[in-house]
Amino acid sequence: MRYAVVIEKAGRNYSAYVPDLPGCIATGATVEAVEQEIREAIRFHIEGLMADGEPVPEPTSRAEYVDA
Repeated sequence: MRYAVVIEKAGRNYSAYVPDLPGCIATGATVEAVEQEIREAIRFHIEGLMADGEPVPEPTSRAEYVDA
């Protein structure tokens, strides 16, 4: 599955979250680091849902850039 990820500058590091997986977050010193961390967080989050017998949410969020 392919989930939308939001990456934000957070002071001296970066944070990321997955809108379709509430509670799935990661931080990293660089964009590259937070991308790797959020990939691992997504896998871990999905494994936890499956282990608990919970449904794994389908990806429904989209990310677009909009000119203002």
